[in-house]
Amino acid sequence: MSEKNKDQEIGLVETKYYNAPAGEKFVLESGASFFDLKIAYETYGELNDERSNAVLVCHALSGDAHAAGYHKDEKKPGWWHEMIGPGKAFDTDRFFVICSNVIGGCKGSSGPNSIDPSKGTPYGLSFPIVSIKDMVAAQKKLIDSFGIKKLLAVAGGSMGGMQALQWTVSYPENVVCCIPIATSYKHSAQQIAFDEVARQAIMADPAWNEGDYYGRAHPSAGLSVARMIGHVTYMSDKSMEKKFGRALKKKELGYGFTSEFEVEGYLRYRGDNFVKRFDANSYLYLTKAMDYFDMEKGKDFKHIFKGVVSRFLVIAFSSDWLYLPAKSKDIVKALKLNGIDVTYCEITSDYGHDAFLLKTPEETKLIKHFLSNAMKKIKK
Repeated sequence: MSEKNKDQEIGLVETKYYNAPAGEKFVLESGASFFDLKIAYETYGELNDERSNAVLVCHALSGDAHAAGYHKDEKKPGWWHEMIGPGKAFDTDRFFVICSNVIGGCKGSSGPNSIDPSKGTPYGLSFPIVSIKDMVAAQKKLIDSFGIKKLLAVAGGSMGGMQALQWTVSYPENVVCCIPIATSYKHSAQQIAFDEVARQAIMADPAWNEGDYYGRAHPSAGLSVARMIGHVTYMSDKSMEKKFGRALKKKELGYGFTSEFEVEGYLRYRGDNFVKRFDANSYLYLTKAMDYFDMEKGKDFKHIFKGVVSRFLVIAFSSDWLYLPAKSKDIVKALKLNGIDVTYCEITSDYGHDAFLLKTPEETKLIKHFLSNAMKKIKK
């Protein structure tokens, strides 16, 4: 790595934890509740004296609080490392960037694999179902703990984009800018169908044991298949053809059911690695939260952003067939119907839905310009 590139990097970081007061009840959208909310989070950059430069980055389904920098003894950086740091899209020389693990997740925040204080054992399926709105409500408690009254921006891709949208509706006066990327204001029937197939793969694994597998063999086979299904939807036909085509792992066909094609081996590799870092129950909870997400909920389409005052930069990708650009355009239309300041950009890419993690130079230009203008307007 050159000296110039080193200057653009965040070094070692540590995950921190917000703990609600002991015995405090956290009430969910469903009416259910749990006690002792815990949120894992990381921060990058410095909060200014006015507390006006905070940016909340929200992660997607398989993400976590580790968005940038390096953990001790780990070679792989955070999931959006190319976007967060000095001079990058979320410039840590200017902004105080926060990323937290969502509730229902499995990387330190309250979820099915965390300990039920009333029993001293993991919740499993006794953990209540959570929604995107609940995730945002938990994040609000974290933001409040910093004494931040208003976020300069909330940004995220996929499920992270849903959280960003929800922030502007749940807390309209607390968000200056919103950057939803490769997302939708509600899941379609096709998206729900893919999630249900993935959930069934997990629940069909005998080791799942109705979610009570902690301290014993985990449903690794089922979770691996679920991840394989998901990963197919994250890529495009063109990117898969370019990367794999019909290439074989060996010179000749074996005429059996082993992994013979390169694409088969790749998917199995992704699935096998995923089970080492993710909890099967959390996969169930988070996919269900995305399926429940629906900003209309019986309202007229033109009213879904009624009362919202944030400025928006909506980004989509041409080859994304999981969250089609048309879905992003629907968000733009709804915003314009409410007279909200919105910029829409569709980036040309062959990567499919994964483009929001890969097309960082294009995203960087758009986001840097958008946030710079936002800061100028605040200072006026």
